[in-house]
Amino acid sequence: MYTLGIDIGSTTSKCAILKDGTELVATSLQRGGLGTGGPEEALSRLWRERGLSREDMERVIATGYGRNKFRGADGEVSELTCHALGGRFIFPDLRTVIDIGGQDAKIISLTADGRMSNFIMNDKCAAGTGRFLEVMANILCLDINDLGPIAAKSDKPAPISSTCTVFAESEVISQMANGVEQADLVAGICQSVATRVAALARRAGITQRVCMSGGVARNEAVRRYMAEALNTEISFDPRAQYFGAIGAALYAWRQADQVYSGNF
Repeated sequence: MYTLGIDIGSTTSKCAILKDGTELVATSLQRGGLGTGGPEEALSRLWRERGLSREDMERVIATGYGRNKFRGADGEVSELTCHALGGRFIFPDLRTVIDIGGQDAKIISLTADGRMSNFIMNDKCAAGTGRFLEVMANILCLDINDLGPIAAKSDKPAPISSTCTVFAESEVISQMANGVEQADLVAGICQSVATRVAALARRAGITQRVCMSGGVARNEAVRRYMAEALNTEISFDPRAQYFGAIGAALYAWRQADQVYSGNF
């Protein structure tokens, strides 16, 4: 039995297919989220590369910012639930999820058996999100994917004290004009994101195992500074950006399984 999860975020659309709720058989990602053709393009790529079709899917669940607008799903579920499920799929003993997406940051606390016990979300300000990193990368004429490797060259992160993205932009430009090394600026930017999200995480409470999910999880500098700020190990998996989609596919499988067992 195949089930599909599609995570329609603010900047990207991610898909994941599970077989029998236990095997991750395919993923796809497309730039473009809510209000774009990203979801359809991500699905088209998935079908093309895996030789599957919508008809092969027993059930499809949508999650993320754009889940309410997507018409190709059998149902929808909160991204909080999906990131928790997706994280536990990869790390069965997971207790804390730090999800940094394009427009918000979420801390999800889980019980020992995987139920969500608490969450805190920051969706009022771009600071501490992928959008903040994107803005700063544009100022420095860098690809956002290069921020982590460049930050690794720094031994002295430049302090970024502004808590507002607009003011931080001016601060970075000023530091550039004053001759601050690029690597130190990038390291400071990554450290700024980690510090802000770590403060959010401390409010929610941290229980090991801790992992990061979402696109920013791929930034090794943010992960490193996050671990330092929280004084704890941060688990990472290369599929972290797909945790929401994986969780949605798992949710779809559980629903389908209940139907077949007569418990739905």
